[in-house]
Parts: sequence; structure tokens; C-alpha cells
Amino acid sequence: MSDTPGIDVPSVTAWLETHVNGATGPFEFDLIAGGHSNLTFGVTGADGTRFVLRRPPLGHVLASAHDMGREFRIISGLQTSAVPVAPALGFCDDIAVNGAPFYVMGYVDGYVIRDEATALKVLTEDARRTASESIVDTMAAIHAVDLVDSGLDTLGKHEDYIARQLRRWYGQWNSQKTRELAGVDAAHALLAARIPDQGPASIVHGDYRLDNCMVDANGNVIAVLDWEICTLGDRLADLGLLLVYWTGPDDEMTSWTGASTTSPGFLNRADLAERYAAITGVDLGQLDYYIAFAFWKLACILEGVYARYLGGALGDRDPQELLPFKLQVEGAAASAMAALGRLG
Repeated sequence: MSDTPGIDVPSVTAWLETHVNGATGPFEFDLIAGGHSNLTFGVTGADGTRFVLRRPPLGHVLASAHDMGREFRIISGLQTSAVPVAPALGFCDDIAVNGAPFYVMGYVDGYVIRDEATALKVLTEDARRTASESIVDTMAAIHAVDLVDSGLDTLGKHEDYIARQLRRWYGQWNSQKTRELAGVDAAHALLAARIPDQGPASIVHGDYRLDNCMVDANGNVIAVLDWEICTLGDRLADLGLLLVYWTGPDDEMTSWTGASTTSPGFLNRADLAERYAAITGVDLGQLDYYIAFAFWKLACILEGVYARYLGGALGDRDPQELLPFKLQVEGAAASAMAALGRLG
């Protein structure tokens, strides 16, 4: 396996055997997920024991991005909490070992539900309902983590989360936009002018959705994945984003085109929100604001993807092939304005 891109097999093998209990080489390394985000490798030892290794994407990355130590700190801090995460086994910050920092987790055997076909194949109708309930219950558990006990109270600033997010993503929009889009600018102005009062800071996952969790055959969330942009902030931002990504059987489709939760058994968006409010006691009177913020943020993120693809990240492509990305950005901006309109 010496030709595994992103893994210096001899060096990483030696590190694993020295630093991770139960790791016995030689190892097989298989890329599970990759792209512009962090790379995730499955690692299988000589005795069949399985691990997971995470490292930054190949090529130049910003010093502040793809922070492996930060991710490892988060899952380590959550080990004894009610939040299901993979076992944190080891962190390497010596770039001489593999060209970049990396960390190792225990392997969790479960399913990632990325599309309707997978949902129908691996989950019964009852299990789909359980998955709907479990994803809400797990999010509530994330938001209830004691920041001091977990050692995560200094993970980020405790105040002005929404204002900081608006500045960050509007800066990203203006640096990457491929055209003027009045809806993004108008939504930003309204969002900045109407920031709700924010309660005490909690852990905010930042990209919480079904396909960033693993579930078992009964639908229970057994591990929350991809803590790359986790910070401290306003927990309702996580709920708003989950509702943007989620389309239940009776929900209207939105500008987000994912359809993994449309099968019978899955709850609808209103059911998720109601369950979250019942568990946490949080007032959801401003929920449409957070839905609008999530759609607006999604527009900014997708524009960056569209810009990279126009710039050749996928090779030489006909711009017409990329039209769906352009339309999705415009749809997300329009959805943000619609949600703001519901606030009155």
C-alpha cells in the first residue's frame, strides 16, 4: 500500500504501532471520504482490528483550516458525555511522520444515510422514525454538554456567534462570487439587523445533518462525524441548518436537493422542531430567523463550490454542466428571503 495518496505507509505504520494501543501492522489503508474537506481513511491492522485516520486534504491549505488538533480535542472532550462519538485514540502533530498532522479514532460499525436508496435498503420504516427522533435527541445532547467538564469552554468565543458568522460568510461571498446576486446582499442586511438575543453559548456542530452521523440498523445515532467547523455559539443555528437539510415525507422540497429523508417513517421538519423544543425547553419563536440564516450561509458556501468548479476544479467543463450549482445558490438565497418574510 505504499502508493496510497495521503499516507506515508512505512512512517504511519511505525507511528500507529508505537502510539495506538492494539494497532498491529502491516496495515491496509482505504480512502473512505475526501475532496476539498479533510480526508478520512479506513485502517485495518494485521489482526483485523479497524481504525479510522483523519488528515487534511492534499496540497496547500490555510494554516487555520483543517485543524486536526482541534478536531481531536473536540471528540476527546466528548468521550464521557452523552454525545456518541468515535473513540479518540491518538493525535500526531509531527508533520515529518505524514506531511501533515493527523489523528486516529476507533472504527464505528454503522450506516451513513446519504440518499433515499440507502435509507430504504438499511432502515425499516420504524427505524427511519427512530433515526428522526435520535438525530434530534443527539443534537440536544450536543447542546447540553457542560463546557467546563468537557474541557471545551475555550473552544471559541462565547458571544456574538451570529454576528461573527455573518461577517465570515459575507466576506467569503464577496471574495468568491461569480456574479452579483441581490438576494444574498438583501438577506445579509436583514439578518444583520435582526439578530435575536442569544442565550448562553453551547457547542455548535456547524454542519449537523443525517449524513454527518452514523446510525445502527435500528436507526439510533451511534456516532456524530465531521466536527471540522464545530465551535461555541447559538444552538438554534444547528437546528435551523438541520431543518434546511431535512425534507420529510410531507415537506415541500427546498433549494437543498438532498432527498435521503423523504421515505415513509421519517418525521417532517415541524415534528423535529417540536421534539427539540420539548426536550430542551428552548423558545422557537425566532426559528424562521435561523432557517433564513442557514439558507443564506448555504448560498455562500455553494457559491464558493460553484466558483471553484468554474475555475477548473473539475477539469474543463461546459458551464452549462455547472448550471445546477448556480441555480442552487440562487434558490438558497430566495429561500432565505422567504423565511425572513415569515418573521413579519
